[in-house]
Amino acid sequence: MKHIISALVENKPGVLAHVAGMFAARGFNIDSLVVGRTEDPKLSRMTIVVVGDDRIVEQVRKQLARLVPVVKVQDFVGKPVVARDLMLVTVAVPPEKRPEVFSLIEMFRGHVVDISTKSLMIEVSGPETKMEAFIDVCRPYGIKNVARTGTIAMPRQGSAEE
Repeated sequence: MKHIISALVENKPGVLAHVAGMFAARGFNIDSLVVGRTEDPKLSRMTIVVVGDDRIVEQVRKQLARLVPVVKVQDFVGKPVVARDLMLVTVAVPPEKRPEVFSLIEMFRGHVVDISTKSLMIEVSGPETKMEAFIDVCRPYGIKNVARTGTIAMPRQGSAEE
């Protein structure tokens, strides 16, 4: 099962390596890892996506909570959350095909962020499934590059430990 784990950590050097090392030592592959500052400059939020057995992920979550630089840990599995990815994708689009691609971009609520004579760079954000669907519809045109942030998530208001 897919788990989205949020860890509030001290904003100090080496914390990321410490947390990633803990997952690696237990044989967990991290599908996605995003780290960013919070409203408090002393804290950062790590959003970690892993796939695994609920019982084993719960053990890892508890071990993560015991690490000294970790302030708070939440597993959002089964809880209402808002989860989003951001993706930049460069698609080979000759000028005569651009109206078709602009229509797709509009349907996915994306934005053209760079343009050249042979390609478009497009920004799309939303759930992971939306990113995958956009890649699928652009594949026939020729995808040149993809860069993704990974998942960020927060519990819906009034639904999880706030």
